[in-house]
Amino acid sequence: MGQVDFAYDMVANGERAALAVAIYADRMEQRQEIGEDAMAAGLRLGELGSVASLADGDVRVLADVVVLDCPEADAATLAALARLDVRAARSGAQLVVSTSMAALEPVFGCLDLSRAQILVAPTRAERVIALGSALSAISGARVRELSDDDRLTLIRLTEQVGEIAARLDRLSAGLPEKSNVFRFESPSQDYRGGEESAERNLLRKPRPPLPDPRLVRRIIRQRRLRAKYFGAEFFADPAWDMLLDLTAARAEHARVSVSSLCIASGVPPTTALRWIGQMTEAGLFERQEDQTDRRRAFITLSDRAADAMARYFEELGRTAEGLV
Repeated sequence: MGQVDFAYDMVANGERAALAVAIYADRMEQRQEIGEDAMAAGLRLGELGSVASLADGDVRVLADVVVLDCPEADAATLAALARLDVRAARSGAQLVVSTSMAALEPVFGCLDLSRAQILVAPTRAERVIALGSALSAISGARVRELSDDDRLTLIRLTEQVGEIAARLDRLSAGLPEKSNVFRFESPSQDYRGGEESAERNLLRKPRPPLPDPRLVRRIIRQRRLRAKYFGAEFFADPAWDMLLDLTAARAEHARVSVSSLCIASGVPPTTALRWIGQMTEAGLFERQEDQTDRRRAFITLSDRAADAMARYFEELGRTAEGLV
């Protein structure tokens, strides 16, 4: 591989002292900053180099976690990123890739196997959260130097997506919903993901049609109007905003790019990408490759989520026009 700043292997009592991180960024100060963040998350530094060296050389996965900063994605970088995605998927290494909004589409399109975490112009706090998540995914270890607020953010996001999945399951099965459909609470202990019970099979009703996309778009505009007068921070609800956007797109037979869905979420791109990943893991969103351009990918509702949204709007009936 190309020029590398340094690499070392800490050994204590014959065992590796900590999980290793390899860092690739074109600016030295960026590599140093990411290295500091990685050590704060409890990782030890391994190989450090430029993105250009990664693109020019043989793509290897020499660490447990690989961090790559590519705000600009040329053809060579994207090719290296695609190879790295394959290697990481095979080895189980965790990828954390930071990019810009301008380069998000091709970068996202190259990362479809390794479940990489994608950050858009991240703050250092966002990067530490991503590194902590990568560390936890490998070892289950508690992340050092991660604030209580950051830990609660990760826990809340996971719990909310689990609750959404559970409620959409009940809606798609045609079962009555006993409480506000999207009032977020911790998921119940008996939630078992997408498993279907005998009760669901017996009570399942024919699927109603999707709502008129003009109605859904009107609801979206109403929701954005609140943020105009009261501030987006009071009404941030990225999961619901993305569900609405994808519902309208499905009814319109339109495709939604990942950058477009990030905008529709109403939250910063890095936060939106974290939600998209969680919603995909929960089986609510699906990734669809662009058959004409392998560097692009689209996000769509799963059939289960589309069925639940159709039933939700059917139950609302005419009152949906006043829903925000």
